[in-house]
Amino acid sequence: MQQSSPRRDLSLLPKAHLHLHFTGSLDVPTLRELAEFGGVPLPESLIDADPLSVPQTTRGWHRFQRSYDTARLVVTSEHAMRRVVQAAVANDAHDGSRRLEIQIDPTSYAPHVGGLVESLEIVLDEARAASEAYGVSVGVVVAASRLRNPMEAETLARLAVRHAGDGPGQVVAFGLSNDEHAGVTEEWAHAFSIARRGGLASVPHGGELCGPDHVRRVVGSLVPTRLGHGVRATEDPVLLEQLVDAGIAFEVCPTSNVHLGVYETAADVPLRTLVEAGATVALGADDPLLFFSRLTDQYVLARDAHGFTDHELADLARSSITASLASPTDKVTWLAEVDTWLATPPQEGRQ
Repeated sequence: MQQSSPRRDLSLLPKAHLHLHFTGSLDVPTLRELAEFGGVPLPESLIDADPLSVPQTTRGWHRFQRSYDTARLVVTSEHAMRRVVQAAVANDAHDGSRRLEIQIDPTSYAPHVGGLVESLEIVLDEARAASEAYGVSVGVVVAASRLRNPMEAETLARLAVRHAGDGPGQVVAFGLSNDEHAGVTEEWAHAFSIARRGGLASVPHGGELCGPDHVRRVVGSLVPTRLGHGVRATEDPVLLEQLVDAGIAFEVCPTSNVHLGVYETAADVPLRTLVEAGATVALGADDPLLFFSRLTDQYVLARDAHGFTDHELADLARSSITASLASPTDKVTWLAEVDTWLATPPQEGRQ
C-alpha cells in the first residue's frame, strides 16, 4: 500500500485570528470551570459532543443566540472575564496565532463588574497580560449589537476611542454584530464615524445571513476596513470586484457558515472564489464554543475541502497577518515566520 506524503503541521503555521467573539471563544473545560465557580447549571446542549447546527432562518438564529446567551451566564465577574481572555489566548497560541483581535460588546458584561468602563478595562488589562504570557499580540474589537439602540453604539464608540492603538491590550477597531436582519444599518453610521475619527478601523458583520444588497448597505454606511464574513458578496461578481478594488478584507469563518445554515458543507463555502477574485481573506473561528472548531481547523478545511496547497495556505496566513491591525513592524516579523514555515520540510506524523 502506498503511503501518503507527510503534511506540514498547520498548527505551526504563523497566522492572525481576526474573527473571534468573547464568550464564544470559550472551550468546554473552561466553560465548566466558570459554571462551577459561579454556581451556574449548564444545559446538556452546551457540554455534549455535538456542535450547534441551525437553519438559516430567523428562528435558527434565535436558537443560536439563546445558546450564546446561556453560555454568557457564566461570565458574570471580573474573574470570569479574565479567564475568558486567558483561555482564548492560550488556545490561539496552540494554533500558531501571532495576533488575536478578539471582539466584545462590553454592554453585556457591564452590570456585573461596575459599568461599561470597568468591563472594557478588565478585558484590555488581561489582554496585555495574556499577550506577554503566551506570546500572542492581543488587540480588542469593541462591537455594538444590532439588537440594541444605535445611540448606545455611539457611547461604545466614544469609549473605544479612549483606548485606541495597535498594540497588545488596546482597542483596534469598532464592529457591529448579531442578527444581520435586525435594525436599519444606516442608523449605526454615526457611531462608526465617531470610531473612525478616533483612529479605529471599521469591522462590521455583513454578508453572511444576508446577501449582496445588505453588503452594499453595510459598505455604503459603515465604510468597513474588513467585513465580518462577507461571503455572500460572491453572489454578485460586480460587487465582489468593487470590494476587492476597495481593499476591503474578508473575515471568513467556514465552520460557522455551515453550522449557521448558510452553506450545506464546507466545500460549498466560496473560499476559492474570494481568493481567485484577489480578495484579502482572513480565516476565523467565530464561536468555537458552539461549533467545536478552532482556528487551525479552518486551515484544515481549506486544505481538505478546497484542495489548498501548502503555498496557498501560507498565502492565507499572510493575508490574515496583512489584514490585521497590528503594527507594521510586527507584521514584517510574522510574515517572515510564514516563509520559514513554508521552507521547513514536513515531518512524518504531522498534520
